Amino acid sequence: MLIADDQELVRTGFKMILDAQPDMEVVASVADGAEAVEAARRLRPDVCLLDIRMPRLDGLEVTRALAGPGVPDPLRVVIVTTFDLDEYVYGALRSGACGFLLKDSGPTLLIEAVRAAAAGDALVSPSVTVRLLEHLAAPRAAAAAPDRQPREPLTERELDVVRLIARGRTNQEVAAELFVSLSTVKTHLGSIMGKLGARNRVEIAAWAWETGLVGK
Repeated sequence: MLIADDQELVRTGFKMILDAQPDMEVVASVADGAEAVEAARRLRPDVCLLDIRMPRLDGLEVTRALAGPGVPDPLRVVIVTTFDLDEYVYGALRSGACGFLLKDSGPTLLIEAVRAAAAGDALVSPSVTVRLLEHLAAPRAAAAAPDRQPREPLTERELDVVRLIARGRTNQEVAAELFVSLSTVKTHLGSIMGKLGARNRVEIAAWAWETGLVGK
């Protein structure tokens, strides 16, 4: 994986934690966004851990360059942020990030975040997901809703799945709450992503919050 953060202490700490895992290796550790884009395109890491606030290019710009709409073969980006300060992390999700965590989340969640991103999942920490989406989507809901209509109407069961995903439920939890099989949940998710033009679970959750489908 690649780590990009302008704080050397953060980079060093993350590298020590991740390199200690038997199935992980940090292939690059850089201090600014421009270096992150260059190194990521050259090395093609499985996961890129990006800070939001960096010199030259910020995390939002780096995310768009590596995973944004129209990027062929996008990389998996996880945003690492400070919740109270980095409110524009929501923009990173819409720019292609597949997950995020808080800087004070601790080693366990950091490792979980990387493994989840590498596996193609997005909701690393349900509580963090809900808090961020709730905090950031609410001011945008009224303005965003008209421009965020699905390509085809979602069925009632698909809306049930979306609501649970937006609340941070895993596929297994969705299946249990709706009394359906795991394969049925995955089928619903595939249909939902197609109708919404969403690329991952975070974008489904973001749509639910910004359109007011899920309230506080």
